Amino acid sequence: MRKFLLSFLLTALLLPALAMAAGNTTNDSFSRSKKMLSQVYADHRVTFYCGAEYDAQGNITLPDGFETPKHERRADKIEWEHVLPAENFGQTFPEWRDGASECVDNRGKEFKGRKCAEKVNPEYRLMQADMYNLYPAIGAVNAMRSNYNYAILAGEQPTFGACEMKIADRKAEPPARARGQIARTYFYMADSYGPRYHMSRQQEQLMQAWDKQYPVDAWECTRAKRIEALQGNENRFVKQPCLAAGLW
Repeated sequence: MRKFLLSFLLTALLLPALAMAAGNTTNDSFSRSKKMLSQVYADHRVTFYCGAEYDAQGNITLPDGFETPKHERRADKIEWEHVLPAENFGQTFPEWRDGASECVDNRGKEFKGRKCAEKVNPEYRLMQADMYNLYPAIGAVNAMRSNYNYAILAGEQPTFGACEMKIADRKAEPPARARGQIARTYFYMADSYGPRYHMSRQQEQLMQAWDKQYPVDAWECTRAKRIEALQGNENRFVKQPCLAAGLW
């Protein structure tokens, strides 16, 4: 009876921990993540928002009719976009908000923000490097999206001509091709890093709608499977529907 009670208590204590999904625990290098993602996308070099093809060196073939009102010099190379902006979880780290004694440049000037959090805090580095949250984007689109929340921008014209991405009033409306993947990425980040990130009610409702309207496809499942093999943890919000659809 004593052994049974001990086993029961241990199970009760462990269940909450087991129920929580684990995020990235294996790679704390953003640079290494970008290199590994080049392997993930080796046979699917297509940018996330605009569907533009790029080569092994990251040079983009811009779609006919693409234009950008800003950051023209960043339009011909891919950049790895944090779909959930790093600032959304970075602000929870004191090093990002306030700096730290270690964050002083070679001229003696103190700094804070992403560079300080990356330098000082290993937990932040793991979140920043999580490959499930990183997608290839045209550099100019990445720059203009900034850290803006996603929303539906009714009546707005596409910001980039032939690419259906819209940015206005410090909000971003992604093309339909990206919405389901965005939703399942947000669910994963909130589930894996709950103490550091949670969605607003409005954002959660939008993501729930997009998740239902835009189900997984073969590429999203392949991408998640490859990242799981490299990073060592799963995105259950992708894996479970992929299994159900026979795409895993």
